[in-house]
Order: sequence, then C-alpha cells, then structure tokens
Amino acid sequence: MPFKQHNRQYDLVVFGATGYTGRLAAEYITANFPVNTRWAIAGRSESKLHALAEDCKKLNPDRNPPAIETAGVDSHQQLSALVNKTFVLITTVGPYSAHGEHAVKACAEAGTHYFDITGESPWTYKMIKKYEKVAKRSGAILIPQIGLESAPADLCTWALATTLRKQMGVKTKDVTISIHNIRAAPSGGTVSTLLTLFDYFTVSELAESGKPFAHSPVPHPNEPKRHRRSIWQKVFGVYHVPNLGTVTTAFTNPADQAVVERSWGLLSQIPSRKDEFYGPNFHWAECHRARNWLHGVIIHLAIVIGVLLVATGPPVRAVLRRIVPEPGTGPSRDEMEKEEVEWRGIANPDTETPTNKQACCRAWYNGSMYALTAMLCCEGARTVLEDDLGLEGGFYTPCCLGQGLIDRARDGGFKMETRIQDK
Repeated sequence: MPFKQHNRQYDLVVFGATGYTGRLAAEYITANFPVNTRWAIAGRSESKLHALAEDCKKLNPDRNPPAIETAGVDSHQQLSALVNKTFVLITTVGPYSAHGEHAVKACAEAGTHYFDITGESPWTYKMIKKYEKVAKRSGAILIPQIGLESAPADLCTWALATTLRKQMGVKTKDVTISIHNIRAAPSGGTVSTLLTLFDYFTVSELAESGKPFAHSPVPHPNEPKRHRRSIWQKVFGVYHVPNLGTVTTAFTNPADQAVVERSWGLLSQIPSRKDEFYGPNFHWAECHRARNWLHGVIIHLAIVIGVLLVATGPPVRAVLRRIVPEPGTGPSRDEMEKEEVEWRGIANPDTETPTNKQACCRAWYNGSMYALTAMLCCEGARTVLEDDLGLEGGFYTPCCLGQGLIDRARDGGFKMETRIQDK
C-alpha cells in the first residue's frame, strides 16, 4: 500500500536509533518497509549513526539507506528542526521523564505524528495535560506507550470487545488480561527508567495519574470501578480467575491500565470509532499467571519490595544504579531468540440478564521483547503512513489504529486469536 502524500523530506525518522531498541527499530524498517521509504536515523553521535547505516545497508542492500540526522535529546531547537522534516517521528530515547518532553512538544507544534515506547504513564499523563490542545490545533497524532507497554494489552482488550460486539451484539462489562507466560530479561534502559521515575514525580503526582480513568478524556458516568480485592489478596497478591487460573500482581498493570482506560474514553468520543465504545459499565484489570500459590506470593512481594526500595529516596536509587545494567545494554542476540511472551484474556458481556458466555483471547510472540516493542512501534507508524484513520490531532492509544495495526503486527510476529466460550 502506498504511503500518503505529504510535503516533508522524510516519511519517518527513528530518533535514538543507536540505542538498544532504536537499533532494532532501524533494522525492522530496513528488513520490512517498502524499499522506496524515505527515512532517516537520528541521534547525537554522527559516527555511530553512520556505522548503523552501514549495518542496515548490509542487512538489505536493495532498499534506500537511511539518511543521517544529528540532534540532541534536550535541545528543543534541534528537535524542532528535525521533526519539521518528517511526517512521522519514532523516538526510543528514554527515560522519557528525563529526556522525552522536547520531542513531544516539537511534534505537537509541527503537526508531526509521534510514537514512543515508554511505560512511564505518569509522564504520559503530564504530556497529555500540557500538549493535547497544541496537537489538536496542528493535527499531530501522538501515540505514546506503543511498545510492550502497552500495545498488547490495549489491542487484546479492543479485540475482545470487538468480538462481543460482533458475535453477541453487546457492550463489554469487564476485561481481565493475564500475562500467561513471559521469558525475557530487561535492558539497561528499562531498569534506568524505573529508577528515574521517582526522581521526576512526587508521590502525590504518581497517585494523581494513577486514579481510575485519570487518563480518560471523559469522566466515567458511574463511580469508576476497579476490581476489589480482599485484605488477603492485597497482602499476598494471589487470587483465582475462572478460565485464567491462579494469578498474582502484574508489574505492567499501572502502565497498561492507564492506556486501556484512556482508550475507553477516546472510543466514546471519536466520531469514526463510537460504534467501538466498550460501554458505560466497563472496567479492566491485568494480572500475571502463577504456577502455584507460593510462586504468586513471591512475584507479588518482589514487585512490592522493589517499588518500595526504588521509592525510598535518591541515596537508595544511587546505590541501585551502580549494580544494574547500563543504559544501552540488553540481552544478546542469542538470548533474544530464546525469549517469548503470551497473554490470555477474558471479557464478560454487559447484559440485562445473566449469560454463561464470554469472549476470550490468546496473543503471543516468539522472540525478543525489545524486538516486539520495535515492531509494534514501526507498524504503528506504517499504519499512520498508509491508512485513512479518521483521527484528528491529539493523543491517542494503540487500539485507535484499529484492525490495521493488528493485521500488520500479525505479519510482524504478534499473533492473536479470539472466540466466544462458556464461563
């Protein structure tokens, strides 16, 4: 499918291309995008960018090599000049709380479409508050959190609601997504992001951005609902979900929940998407499958203790920074090939009379989690480049790209299937 006509020098630019995930994004474009794509790789080091361009040329000699653009992550002037050259910007430079705002501001002002791979939902919340009106005026479509956090959970939720709507003719009452299996190691950039978040946000700011439906553009018509847990579930983290099994706390829940709840509000507002609205009683939760009760308790306590340590204060974070992997590092190529992840989910219909039917989904990817993130971000960009989305300027979520993104992600290795089953 041909790209849209535009008056920019580039179709897309990968900013932060010499970083761990940025390199994977550049390699994915080289291997999978049309050979006549006009694109560039950008970052601070011209020598590293030239080396990456040479690697891309070896990977696919038949395609146009990327142009080289230099820009500093903290220079609004340089980033503004860069984004004015491109129709779409992909930025993989984190931590976004420390380094992400200039790119958002520049794209919102220039009408340049924007994608990032952050999981820092408090930062996303702040960017929406600051630049939503600017993006609406310029026509820029900005989609943060389109990597491992939080595209799979958002797309699975959209697919489940779509299945209920098309096969049962009903809205969605609730969705539970479970990380059924994951085998992966974090990169240095991911760890750095976790340590940085508490340097830039107070506890009250984190609490504000984490309230139910705080990221939604419209308030919940009823009292915002989230699954309530007993005191024992709160202490030990373990509970049972029919058709999903024994589950526990999911580390990705806060980031993914913010995106899904924003999707709920957006789908109620976007004229071209109103038939996809999940429904007025919708609520959502994410969990992590546990092999048994003890395994679930260990996962839960590891998350709780880890967050408490990071939140304790700058001295503790300074110590942790000395012992964790450096930003820009990550699993080796051999290790990446052994990684895998699978999600499962259920959605209950919102019906006046009880029913024993529900939608279920299974989604999976075999390979590196960072390759998955790069693929989702790149295919999101290609969806904007190719499809008539019916979206005006503003901040959106992955599911607003609809079936087009799901189909492209399937070609990239992210598989999904849904069906109606008995409860």
